[in-house]
Amino acid sequence: MVKDSFHKIKLLQRIRRTPTVESFRFTSDDKIKFYSGQFLKIIFDEEDLNNKELNKYLSFSNSPLRNYIEVTKRLSQSEFSKRLKSLNIDDYLLIQAPLGNCIFKEEYKKIAFLIGGIGITPVISIVEYIVDRNLDTEVVVFYSNRTSEDIPFKEELDNWQASNSNIKVIYTLGNIDKELLIREFKYFTERIFFIFGPPKMVEAMVELCAQLGISKDNTKTETFLGY
Repeated sequence: MVKDSFHKIKLLQRIRRTPTVESFRFTSDDKIKFYSGQFLKIIFDEEDLNNKELNKYLSFSNSPLRNYIEVTKRLSQSEFSKRLKSLNIDDYLLIQAPLGNCIFKEEYKKIAFLIGGIGITPVISIVEYIVDRNLDTEVVVFYSNRTSEDIPFKEELDNWQASNSNIKVIYTLGNIDKELLIREFKYFTERIFFIFGPPKMVEAMVELCAQLGISKDNTKTETFLGY
């Protein structure tokens, strides 16, 4: 596993994903190595690294093979979001990276994601890496959102599944439930399930996997805290 350390990064580009979601692309003088599925900590308060209001964790939302790093956030009225909104091109930030152990491995030949809303960010990192490496991994993404107008990365997901028969995305504006999974799958036991999101969502999806007989070893989770 790549060990985390502190890095200075410079803002290259801002990309509006939906009316409420924005991506921020950065470059770094030193190559930041990470695995798909990992995350970083953005640090606005360098004097107090434990400041939970201004220093927060965000997932990488790009393949490790790209020549930039990207994070994506649903922007709110929080102080952290306000700091992100105020960033200008060429501004520098301090980050701690990489962090997290819920990662994709190329030995995983069949994977599925149970995801809601902004939990899609590490999924994008993983699927983009699979596309970049031209892997034959079979991917199914169950992706729940509140409205059809506010689905981050829908264009990218649609393009990937249109060009790669191994990638399938199932969108839902309701909950991901047992009936939905049974309708899409005949066999569960051979597939690795990734779950990213806030605590209650992760707990619900872990319980769902248990009900379907998916082993704990095949259930990979990362809980988003403090965002």
